[in-house]
Amino acid sequence: MATPNREPPTPTSPALSSRSSMEAASPSGKAPSLRIPSMPSAAAQHRQSFNELRGQPPSPRSQRQLSMSSQAVQDLIDNPPSKQPDPRFVGRDWTTVQVKELINPDNLRFVDNDTGMEAATKVLVESGSSVILIRDKDGTSIIGTFDYHDLNAYLLLVIGLAHPDDEHAEDFNEMAQRAREGKPVHLRDIKDISKKEPLSFLSEDANLLQAIETFGKGVHRAVVINPSTKQATGVLSQSLLIRFLWENGRSFPVLDQLYSQHLRDLKIGSNDVIAINGDRPLAEALTLLLNEGVSSLPVLDHNSNVIGNISIVDVKQLTKSSSLPLLRNTCIHFISVILSTRGMFEGKDSFPVFHVTPLSTLAHTVAKLVATKSHRMWITEPISPSSSGPPTPSLHSATLAPTSSHSSYISAPTGPPAATSVPVDTSGTAVADTSPKTPFIMPTGPSISASALPGARISGRLVGVISLTDILVLFARAGGLGNTADPSELRMRRRRSSSSSVRRSVEIGSRPAQGSSLRPSADPARLVEDLKHGPG
Repeated sequence: MATPNREPPTPTSPALSSRSSMEAASPSGKAPSLRIPSMPSAAAQHRQSFNELRGQPPSPRSQRQLSMSSQAVQDLIDNPPSKQPDPRFVGRDWTTVQVKELINPDNLRFVDNDTGMEAATKVLVESGSSVILIRDKDGTSIIGTFDYHDLNAYLLLVIGLAHPDDEHAEDFNEMAQRAREGKPVHLRDIKDISKKEPLSFLSEDANLLQAIETFGKGVHRAVVINPSTKQATGVLSQSLLIRFLWENGRSFPVLDQLYSQHLRDLKIGSNDVIAINGDRPLAEALTLLLNEGVSSLPVLDHNSNVIGNISIVDVKQLTKSSSLPLLRNTCIHFISVILSTRGMFEGKDSFPVFHVTPLSTLAHTVAKLVATKSHRMWITEPISPSSSGPPTPSLHSATLAPTSSHSSYISAPTGPPAATSVPVDTSGTAVADTSPKTPFIMPTGPSISASALPGARISGRLVGVISLTDILVLFARAGGLGNTADPSELRMRRRRSSSSSVRRSVEIGSRPAQGSSLRPSADPARLVEDLKHGPG
């Protein structure tokens, strides 16, 4: 029988009951030091099961409406925006724009024939330009240029990877020996070291159609002269002209209508490409640049997929003795060093994209040429829609890693030939760069072979090339200039005439003989000594 006014017993959970019985058994009335982990109540377990049955709430992102349709994204890729056009050129006929409206005299850098190679290289690298002008002793006339082609030829000659032809053998061998001995070498000593295009001049008053006519003859740059003073006031290059026509394209309707067309429909470019496998030594790539007279090379994997690009301007990475081991390493490793340099000193973390497809628009192609400051874009097969890889590569997707640099000689890895011609499937004396560039990066990981890179997903198989000359000839024809040369013939003519003073060493993979009369130089930029005897 129930006791009056007594509250009914409150049901307790098994966990609470166990704890109460333990406390009652304790003489001191305190809980023992050994604790039993708390267990969820039946109600809590029920709530947990209920939550599990409910599932996670949907993410707000899954319900967010896309701000741009896929077609809008594709339109943006095909027609990338350019800078706001200069109001000075709105409504004008682009063929009447004068050369002097594009150039800036403040960008010019001058040296003379008595300038040493070290000083000239420093001026070239620090100027940020691709060329500096050589003046006569009076400082009035331009008698030549010094660019990265000259620097590349000089480096290969001094370190023994290229040899002069019979006509220049005595002079160049003597010059190379002086460089190895630490004696002065001046610009006048290397004036014929690389076969370059003839020095070309343009009047400030020349119009852009006349400039393109000059470029259509195989010339890549021209010195601009004031017709009254006969003084140089600038250098007009193909790159500068293309940049101008791209940034002001909306002001020139005749050219603007070309930008939306696809490369395949415009029928421009070439199927004949000189390339190099990524596992080949960098020294072979530099020799190809010299012998073929080209400004850049596509770097391929074993399936002819483009995995990188090496430009003649990249030679500036080799003007420190600490960078000499790069010559023995692979092209892939050199690309990783270039990317590291851009990231540390230029704040550019992205992987520059040097390829387009036949389905790319001219606008897309020119935008890439301008953004990368390149002379050429590699044409690759379009990536299959079923590919899971990204159409635009990033540094992460490329998986570029440094390779070992402790080899004491220039190795010749197995693989495809160094140079391949890819047809389209119709189905002081030392060259020192004292500017703040990155030091040689020691290896931090294992060697990565070209076959291990996802080339098919990065870019696709190489099938051709399109150059600034191709595009300028297209513009010239649109402007009414019909007698322009065929760009393919210009390429063949340049290759036939290139490297007439310096030829490739037959034994590119061999070391120079030990015991040669080379002495250590106190100059830390001493190029030859480190290459001869290895990096310690």
